[in-house]
Amino acid sequence: MRFSLKPQDDAFYAFFNDAADNIRRGVAILAELGDESADYQKISERLVDVEHDNDQLTHRLFNKINSTFVTPMDRTDMYHLAGKLDDILDHIEAAANLVYLYGLSELPDLPREMIEQVTVLGAQADLLAEYMPKLKGLNATMADFWVECNRLENDGDRAYRMLLVRLYSGEYPALTVMKLKEVADELEAACDSFESVSNVVESVYVKES
Repeated sequence: MRFSLKPQDDAFYAFFNDAADNIRRGVAILAELGDESADYQKISERLVDVEHDNDQLTHRLFNKINSTFVTPMDRTDMYHLAGKLDDILDHIEAAANLVYLYGLSELPDLPREMIEQVTVLGAQADLLAEYMPKLKGLNATMADFWVECNRLENDGDRAYRMLLVRLYSGEYPALTVMKLKEVADELEAACDSFESVSNVVESVYVKES
């Protein structure tokens, strides 16, 4: 019989599940940028609220880690995982905020490739919400998580590169190119942060197996 001195405190895993749900909620709001007559200001404001909720969640997790003598996972891993999850929402919120602040509502539509970036983020958020509840126990199916996350990150990279090609094609004025490039960079950083989360999960899996 396998015996572990580590407690299986469900409260820690609940924090990560809640963070995954927050991220999926945030990406769903971000996806509204592609809607016809989207209200960029309201989208940005709602994402500020979601990001603020996740900040509070992260602080509560850190407090619990610091006040718990024996944690169910390595403390450093939990800090890293919480931080990477928080990074995703930081970048998503920043992207939406820049779309609003830069007045990109004046464009007929956001570039198709940028919407493809958001679509990839949606798939990553769904994947995260599916697998984060499986973090407790770390069964063999968790390997599918980081494999698929890597594939989606590659899709995001392709969308980002195709967007750069379009931005530098001369279709947009130079100032608009600079604005769109900053938004695209935040979306790419969010996509990369999802993969960073999967890397932490893989590391935990290797340690705990």
